[in-house]
Amino acid sequence: MGKRGAGRGTGRGGKRRGGPGRGARPVRLTLLGKGTLGLGGLGLVVIGAAALNAPADRGPTPPPAAADRPARGYGASPQEALTASAEPRTTESARAARSVPRTGPGTFTAARAAGDATGNGPLRSYAVEVEDGSGLDADRAAAEIRTILAHERSWAAHGRAAFRLVGTDGQPDFTIKIATADTADRLCAAENMDTGGELNCETSFGVVVNLKRWLTGSPKFDGPPAEYRHLIINHEVGHEIGIRRHLGCPGPGRPAPAMMQQIKGLDGCRSNAWPYDAQGSYLDGPEAP
Repeated sequence: MGKRGAGRGTGRGGKRRGGPGRGARPVRLTLLGKGTLGLGGLGLVVIGAAALNAPADRGPTPPPAAADRPARGYGASPQEALTASAEPRTTESARAARSVPRTGPGTFTAARAAGDATGNGPLRSYAVEVEDGSGLDADRAAAEIRTILAHERSWAAHGRAAFRLVGTDGQPDFTIKIATADTADRLCAAENMDTGGELNCETSFGVVVNLKRWLTGSPKFDGPPAEYRHLIINHEVGHEIGIRRHLGCPGPGRPAPAMMQQIKGLDGCRSNAWPYDAQGSYLDGPEAP
């Protein structure tokens, strides 16, 4: 989740190196964790998580209408993400951090499995790929992401979009790639985004998820990496379905919107991984500068 800039780019938190990327779709960088540039399109993997039962403290507020959305573009320097303090890490994330490969061959394995559509909004098909040597299984990652997108507090359950996982024989609308830091940097840089080895980004072909963020989460997020993966997917796919603007904290003690760049700080909000609360109200907030 990054501050939006003039070009395209998990929205997501990376500093753009030049003008617009490939023209057709703006690229988004996202600061989701100690750097997500993304929601973040290259790789993205999600492993299920526990739902937060955040109380509903606001009435339903629909996501911004398409006409109100500015062009994609989310610039923010990776240094901002890296200032996320050295808060104590969970045993799970600390252990994962020690074993996350920094670089890989740059080749990917696609999930073979396909699934039925979930949700009743505009249909978007997607594929999942993981970088070879990352230690991730493509089919398991795809199953995890499918579960996240079908969660009762995610986009599909509230009519915002419908999602269908396609296998190697399908034609996806976008691809979620999970890649090592060096590969993610290269893929994002190809569309003028600087992810600094830490962030995710969204490109003209989909979402690129930094493997480190996927496995270790974020020091700003009060939850395990598995739950943080819900935030990565919900934030990045939120951009992918047309929600361009980042949001800020709506007030002290309230749940942070999924479309907030929580890696940059919570500003008094509580970390939260889902677009909607347990009562079905959209978790909105002021537009981020």
